[in-house]
Amino acid sequence: MNNQEFSVWAPDARAVQVQLGQDRLELVSRDDGWWELPASARLGVAATGDVDYGFIVDGRGPFADPRSRRQPAGVHALSRTFDASAHVWQDTNWTGRQLAGAIIYELHLGTFTPEGTLEAAAGRLDHLQSIGVDFVELLPVNAFNGTHNWGYDGVLWYAVHEGYGGPAAYQKFVDACHQRGIGVIQDVVYNHLGPSGNYLPEFGPYLSEDAGNTWGSSLNLDGPHSDPVRRYILDNALMWLGDYHVDGLRLDAVHALRDARATHLLEQLAVEVAALSVETGRPLTLIAESDLNDPRLVTPREANGYGLDAQWSDDFHHAVHVALTGETTGYYADFEPLGALAKVLTHGFFHDGTYSSFRKRTHGRRIDLERMPTWRLVVASQNHDQIGNRAVGDRLSGQLDTGQLAIAAALTLLGPYTPMLFMGEEWGATTPWQFFTSHPEPELGAATATGRINEFARMGWDPAQVPDPQDRQTFERSRLDWNEAAEPEHARLLGFYRALAVLRRTHPDFTDPRFGQIAVAFDANEGWLRLHRGNTKTLFNLGAQSLRVPAGGGEVVLSFATGDQAVLGRLPNAVQLAPHSVVVLA
Repeated sequence: MNNQEFSVWAPDARAVQVQLGQDRLELVSRDDGWWELPASARLGVAATGDVDYGFIVDGRGPFADPRSRRQPAGVHALSRTFDASAHVWQDTNWTGRQLAGAIIYELHLGTFTPEGTLEAAAGRLDHLQSIGVDFVELLPVNAFNGTHNWGYDGVLWYAVHEGYGGPAAYQKFVDACHQRGIGVIQDVVYNHLGPSGNYLPEFGPYLSEDAGNTWGSSLNLDGPHSDPVRRYILDNALMWLGDYHVDGLRLDAVHALRDARATHLLEQLAVEVAALSVETGRPLTLIAESDLNDPRLVTPREANGYGLDAQWSDDFHHAVHVALTGETTGYYADFEPLGALAKVLTHGFFHDGTYSSFRKRTHGRRIDLERMPTWRLVVASQNHDQIGNRAVGDRLSGQLDTGQLAIAAALTLLGPYTPMLFMGEEWGATTPWQFFTSHPEPELGAATATGRINEFARMGWDPAQVPDPQDRQTFERSRLDWNEAAEPEHARLLGFYRALAVLRRTHPDFTDPRFGQIAVAFDANEGWLRLHRGNTKTLFNLGAQSLRVPAGGGEVVLSFATGDQAVLGRLPNAVQLAPHSVVVLA
């Protein structure tokens, strides 16, 4: 079982005990701040099965183990041991998957299926295979207070939320994915902890005394006693990649990691994950979520970068969103010209040392287009943040017709970057994905709802429209309705997603990682855009009127429009496109 020695780091404690059932056993202190059972007591507590336990620190507690693997009764209760080595893995033929050329599918376990469990999600893997998914990216699964949550309020990072099925179900899910040739990326949060059930300060200086971030106190990454805190994070990352056979980590909001050390935590993480990759013989991927537009994150360590594999690019989302919806409030304002989308497609970032009107300052840094491969940017036309952080959690399907949704899909899947889909977008799901919480504490629930309303002030959204995160119906409304996928127009869009996945696999131009193989032409007044990737051309009519788009020759290999036909006519050097349509020429 994990933590069989019942050891815990508590550097400032005067006395630490472990509670096992009704018994309390004294731990002894080591010189490095760790407390452990004396050797004479270890044999006496060796159990044949899993046991519940907790730590008492200077008379306070018992508290859950900071490295707890299971919390069957919630984050305020005792921990339960879990033997990760007991699972008999069936993925011996799985050799991993590199990120280059892959398609990622982001999902939230609680709302992906009616059951909201890992077992139920595994039952939908055939569907994911049918749309060409290479990686499933799970929103955070660590233990949080309550029954349902986005996952970003986790307080016990080593435990899998019991409502999803716990750690054993997690291993089975990863195993099932690997047997179908699908990798797993786990979203992890190392920049803050949730507001309820965080007992880490009872054990030691896990939190920084400096200014926190938007979501709460920062972790102590560079202050006194920060070495064990960093180890706490690094060991957690290695746990997912090792004990649970996960193939990659999505690192939440790395711009909020406050670390002034010469070797940043991210670089240290990259070094240790690279070593584990060599040991396991399979690729292990680190993807950063960052709003800095800083290519240093994905620059190799040999070139003085952090050495991460990829990072999210919100600029792509913003450019696509504005081009299709015309929405220009808040941070969308700078992306109003169609040229913003053209720049994102050819240069990666829109803000690469340019002035951001939302931030009211210069933002970003240019990408080295000669040296950086395009796949290092992960992009999406929809994701949990960009949908869930809207006032009513509305998807693109709430504003766009089917042809426009197809345009968003083609820009994402046939564009130059690593595409990520958000659960349900492949059939144009109409269910919203709203911000939901289940804090048992009434005062915390009220504060969350009030804070949520205040967050939207800068975007110009009506506060009266913001649903109560604590209302159970907010969560229920966010569940996918899988019956939609069989309805005619939804099924037609789903077929287009499947065709796009085939196109990516059969035409190397669509996974070519060279920026130099990309060219874009557009007419902002007429509303068309043409994307060249090698020998292929993808034509987009963003407008509501038929347009003649300069294109030259080429066979139509895929097309989609709101109406019956996308191609209304061919001329020697142009194609007549239907309104809201996309056509691929090869």
